[in-house]
Amino acid sequence: MTPTPAAHIGDATLGKAADENFPVAPFFLPRAWRGDLMAVYGFARLVDDIGDGDLAPGGADARHLGLEPEQSDDRLAMLDALERDLRRVFAATGEEPHHPLLRNLRPTVRRRALTPDPFLGLIEANRQDQKVRRYGTYAELAAYCDLSANPVGRLVLALTGTTSPERVRRSDAVCTALQIVEHLQDVAEDLERDRIYLPAEDMERFRVTEADLAAPSAGASVRALIAYEAQRASDLLDEGTALVGSVDGRLKLLLAGFVGGGRSALTAISAAGFDVLSGPPKATKPSLLREVGTVLRRARGER
Repeated sequence: MTPTPAAHIGDATLGKAADENFPVAPFFLPRAWRGDLMAVYGFARLVDDIGDGDLAPGGADARHLGLEPEQSDDRLAMLDALERDLRRVFAATGEEPHHPLLRNLRPTVRRRALTPDPFLGLIEANRQDQKVRRYGTYAELAAYCDLSANPVGRLVLALTGTTSPERVRRSDAVCTALQIVEHLQDVAEDLERDRIYLPAEDMERFRVTEADLAAPSAGASVRALIAYEAQRASDLLDEGTALVGSVDGRLKLLLAGFVGGGRSALTAISAAGFDVLSGPPKATKPSLLREVGTVLRRARGER
């Protein structure tokens, strides 16, 4: 097998940005912001691809992290190696990071004075995915989202120099909502990986069993459960409107894109009658643009 050139390692990872529910680094942002956002996205997507077993075939990522190609399937070993490479990103001296995506991240970290904690949180969330397959309560799920999603919003605030305690609180609400929405879209896919991100207490309340989630389409009880979780996400997104209203200029558009992306995905879930088992409901571009416009109008009213 011919090794993949280092310059192309990570291209497939970065290419997944187009499939997200929200715009990652839209054209209207300053070029420096776009580059920094894509550098952070590349790391976050790589972590998730390792945790989900979605790496490109051939073992190139493992080789760049100092492992043998056949260790690509050892997710915990890959995450440990990724953490070691992340430490190189933040080290003042010593060798440079090995993986191209982390080498690309290093200038952003230095330019924006980022700290390791959000990046380490993303790695820890994916370690948790290898060990925890079910969540008993919503509080447990929210704690997972605090590792898997909230660091991304905090990094966006740090990259744009707009961090404040209130913005972090509202950003956390938006990011947790976006994670819940993604979980709702991917119920069937997650179940194939023996993961369920619907709290067991809620499944019991709506009398939904794991067998119900394995059906080709959702019955009435599953639809009711999904509608309940969707409303929970919607309520969290409402908190994000004030976040959008607290900033100006192009950052306002970016944050509105995040909130609007979540809302358009919820609209798609609702339009599917909350049947997420027959296929993941996906937002359309017109729906996204409508929702972003609505968020911006509401944000102006809340200033």
